[in-house]
Amino acid sequence: MIELSTALSFFATALLLGYAPGPDIVFVLTQSALHGTRAGLATMCGLITGLCFHTALVSLGIAALIMASPLAFTLIKTAGACYLLWLAWLSWRAGAMRAGGERPPFAGYAALYRRGIIMNITNPKVTMFFLALLPQFCNPASGSVGLQCFELGLIFMLATAVAFGTTSVLAGRIFARFNQTDRGQIIMNRACALIFVTLAVLLLASSI
Repeated sequence: MIELSTALSFFATALLLGYAPGPDIVFVLTQSALHGTRAGLATMCGLITGLCFHTALVSLGIAALIMASPLAFTLIKTAGACYLLWLAWLSWRAGAMRAGGERPPFAGYAALYRRGIIMNITNPKVTMFFLALLPQFCNPASGSVGLQCFELGLIFMLATAVAFGTTSVLAGRIFARFNQTDRGQIIMNRACALIFVTLAVLLLASSI
């Protein structure tokens, strides 16, 4: 069981990291800007669900085995990059379809939730980050390190919900008027497509 002071210190650290620029918060920001606050919150829930996967890996010690295998790391990051490129294609195509006068139907909040899960799980950098961060706040004298990592993972999810939730609300309100026009919607879709391509390239260029 982690101490209260450690939990508060870790929450503050996780909150700051949650607001730091990265693929996850950019994904939440773009979906909120495109489809509104609820879309951002749905995406956020998917990303947090994905964090459960990484927390379990670190708590069970599996993450260390994956990170020790260059092949496993390469396969996971390649899958993640391919998924980002697919999202980029969807965003760019949506802009093109709208320019032709057709309005593609909204994929739905469940679809955004699933996309958040897949995007998070297929990003090995999150596993590496958890593997490097969580043990630093563990104290072997306080009991099972695996259990402490699990508790810290839950705290990290709470901090992420705060950071991503506020981002969703703000982005949804700021871009609401911008998205009311066809031209504004097309610009947003094209910008999101370019962002996803950039994230895919950065993921492919990453190393253990």
